[in-house]
Parts: sequence; C-alpha cells; structure tokens
Amino acid sequence: MSEIVATLQAQLDGLREARASGLRRVRFDTEEIEYRNDADLAAAIADLERRIANCGGRRLHTVKLYSSKGF
Repeated sequence: MSEIVATLQAQLDGLREARASGLRRVRFDTEEIEYRNDADLAAAIADLERRIANCGGRRLHTVKLYSSKGF
C-alpha cells in the first residue's frame, strides 16, 4: 500500500508544482495531461488528496451539532 501512496504523493507534488508555476500541462511517467483551467487542476489536486487520505485508513466524518436554550 505504501507504494501506491508514494505514487499518488508524487503525482500530487507534480500537480501542486505545476499550479504554483502557472502551468496547465503535467507529465507523469509516460502520460501527459493538459488541464483546461485552474479549476480543473484544483479539482485534480483535491481528488488526489482524498485518495491519499483514504489509503491511510482515515475516513471523513460529519458531525452535526444541535443546541437549544434548554426550554
């Protein structure tokens, strides 16, 4: 599993670097991807972050809080 996380992390680092430098084209090994705009690049970064978090066994939870005045 750590090999998968390492690969995903390398891709994430590449995407972040491309976004920081204003590039829209990213190459991973033999695959080259060109994103249409910054929003697409940001969505790809968010997707990789979610996938890395899921590999670690951590799951996102939603907590709902309710309150009242006590009456």
